[in-house]
Amino acid sequence: MKAFSFVHVSDLHLGYSQYGLEVRRQDFDNAFAELVDRTLELKPDFMIIAGDLFHQPRPTNITLENTIRSFKRLKDAQIPVLTVDGSHDSAPNTITGTILYPLDSAGLIYHLPRHDGACWRKQDCCYVYGIPNYHTRHKTRETLPRFMIENPPTPVDDVYNIFVLHGAVDLPRVKPPYIEAELTPEMLPSGFHYYAAGHIHERFSTKFKDGYLVYSGCIETASYDEAKYSKGFNYVQVGENGECQIEQMALSSPRQFIILDENDFSGMSPAKITEMVTQMVKDVDTAGAVLVPVLKGTLPAEACRTEIDIAKICAEGEKALLVHPVVLLKESALLYEVARNIFEDNFKDLKTKSYEYFVQIFSERYSKEDADRIAKSALALIEPLTRKQDEKNRQIIEAL
Repeated sequence: MKAFSFVHVSDLHLGYSQYGLEVRRQDFDNAFAELVDRTLELKPDFMIIAGDLFHQPRPTNITLENTIRSFKRLKDAQIPVLTVDGSHDSAPNTITGTILYPLDSAGLIYHLPRHDGACWRKQDCCYVYGIPNYHTRHKTRETLPRFMIENPPTPVDDVYNIFVLHGAVDLPRVKPPYIEAELTPEMLPSGFHYYAAGHIHERFSTKFKDGYLVYSGCIETASYDEAKYSKGFNYVQVGENGECQIEQMALSSPRQFIILDENDFSGMSPAKITEMVTQMVKDVDTAGAVLVPVLKGTLPAEACRTEIDIAKICAEGEKALLVHPVVLLKESALLYEVARNIFEDNFKDLKTKSYEYFVQIFSERYSKEDADRIAKSALALIEPLTRKQDEKNRQIIEAL
């Protein structure tokens, strides 16, 4: 077997205008451009993209143009790009398909599931097989076996065999608690040396069947809780004896995220929370960074989330690209009996009557918890509406 090397990357999410910002869409393009630069320097035999090349199957023209430009550089350097679709860029239906198909037809990528046998071969080096993404656990288990019958995986003796997939494999060390595992280990065939995986945004590698299951992670921060993950790709070198060396390559272009989640604000008034978080943002204000204060805990019974002055908190990020508070504060429930006992003479003021009325109406369509939350938000709107406090109204509605 001839020695060779390849780049394994996934979850690029090109075109993602995170927080509605054009500059964040450009950040994902910048990370891809750096990935291509590094790949051209490494000169691998090919690149594998294990799904979620795009954030949606129909990217904007500017995203598509930048992506084509980068793929053209790889093609000119004679570095093939092998792809499978991910949960974001897979075809929404059989009529519209996905942009990955025309990119394949143009010769810019080789979309494995679209070709005969769902595979690609490099003489005397490797056999690469890839499967589509079916979004859900049920659909995957219903459809993937049929795909593999129509396109049977056939690992080749005396070469290095690579299996490309996008999905969470149901293994304790692999699957984050918030992600549904679409694939069971039994659904993936044996006989492969390297299972190049995407979908899990944290880098991970484990012994699996006859080889290794490897998640390369993501190249930019798609969610604030991923800020702690290193961003980059895998550079894999395979020797003549079949031994592989996986080198994790870090990218320098991803934007800095600063997550402020150390505090529990339980029992504090909204005014106190606003004061503390405002100072926290001011203390870490960094040029070009995304600051994410995470507000967690349980508010006092008389307080609600809408009383947090989000605008004031955001205004302290003078150098940062964006301050994006995440409000996870819980509100203490106000029991009906408590509200009634407030008025010893059984007289109920307008707000109490309104609250009961709103809860009754909303309970017909929502759960008890959601009905209570919406009712409280409706009450909170009364005063700022009558006083024409537009900013306060906006904060309440956005919080809801």
